[in-house]
Amino acid sequence: NMNVEQIRNLETSEIENQVKDLKQQLFTLRFQHATGQLENPNELKKIRRTIARMLTVLEQRNAQ
Repeated sequence: NMNVEQIRNLETSEIENQVKDLKQQLFTLRFQHATGQLENPNELKKIRRTIARMLTVLEQRNAQ
C-alpha cells in the first residue's frame, strides 16, 4: 500500500498504469472472495483505498 506522499512523487503516467493494474488485481480478488478462496478480505479494502488515493491525486493535478 502506498501513502499519499509516495503517490504524489510518481509521474502521472505511472499513477495511471498502477490504477489500471490495481483495478485488475481488485477484480481478481473479488472473484476469489465470491468463490470463498480469499484468505484476507481486508486486501479488498486496502486496494480500493489505494485506488481512491491515486485517483484523488490525479484529479488534483488535473484541477491545477
